[in-house]
Amino acid sequence: MIAILKHKNYLNASLLVCTGSVFALVLFTSADTSVQTAGIMAKSVAEFASSLAPEQKTKAIFSFNDSERTNWNFVPLQDKAKNPTRKGLRMEEMSASQKALALNMVQAGTSKAGFAKVRGIMGLEQVLKENEKNGTNIRSSDWYFVSIFGNPSEGKKWGWRFEGHHLSLNFTIEGNKVVSATPAFFGANPALVMNGEKKGLRTLPETEDTPKKLIASLNDGQNKVAAQDKLFAEIEQAKTVAPSFSKGLETSKLNTEQKKMVQELIQNYASRFPQDLAEKESSRLLGDDFAKLDFSYSWDKSKPGQPYTYRLQGPDFIIEFLNIQADGSGNPANHIHSSWRASQGDFGTRK
Repeated sequence: MIAILKHKNYLNASLLVCTGSVFALVLFTSADTSVQTAGIMAKSVAEFASSLAPEQKTKAIFSFNDSERTNWNFVPLQDKAKNPTRKGLRMEEMSASQKALALNMVQAGTSKAGFAKVRGIMGLEQVLKENEKNGTNIRSSDWYFVSIFGNPSEGKKWGWRFEGHHLSLNFTIEGNKVVSATPAFFGANPALVMNGEKKGLRTLPETEDTPKKLIASLNDGQNKVAAQDKLFAEIEQAKTVAPSFSKGLETSKLNTEQKKMVQELIQNYASRFPQDLAEKESSRLLGDDFAKLDFSYSWDKSKPGQPYTYRLQGPDFIIEFLNIQADGSGNPANHIHSSWRASQGDFGTRK
């Protein structure tokens, strides 16, 4: 596997960029960490693209303005004959070396912990394959797709996506900076593996433990504002702007320890990205907007599995979480959906 550059400040880094089907080596100098991650992304994307055969490029490469760029989805997409309907180049169609290059791209857009979660989500497809009886969906860790939008060498906006069941990573780059890392969706089915070799595995525990601790800390007055009667609706796919929701409990109404829990929750989501992106994304919520954040949840303890949902939103970002569906074996409320979005517009369209 091709080595990945470390996420740290660096100078005189080399960067591969593409001009049509030709990829050239250029140099730039910067200690700006946002430049660093954009450079690593461009290099890994260029290496992947240059490895593709012509017929593979027709599936993997789109123009930046193609409507497919914002057509993000986290559910299985296939027709009645079980052929994929999701666009992009499927890992199943790649050679071993190309798969390694595709995963290099994912590493460029995630932290070490974030990449481990990506691989964990992909690995859960085998668990589903074993647990689902006569399942209608293809379950395979090779059913993840790479799409590239635009050309890094032109100095204009470009982007890329890595997507499949329960995973959607979307990045928009302009010049030498990553201007958007949303929408970012991570899911897990099962949330807790209850049988087999992976029994006891929790792929996304950070999405559950901290908010449950926060909910348990709320007093009666706080609960009257934060707790909602109905479980929240499913996260919307294929949209560039997240829905608007009524306000919950504002962070200004929380005590010091509760505020720390909210900060921890934000970091739990942001830390899926490389450090520079995590700091950039979380700063929108931990800076001046922190006092404007609000938290709401719904928890139906009368139903099997006690399904619950929560939402943390502010002027610029929104975190959504649901654990309401059964897993592949039928265990209730053991199926996580979680997203990190720019409430004023994903894909670099933020107002």
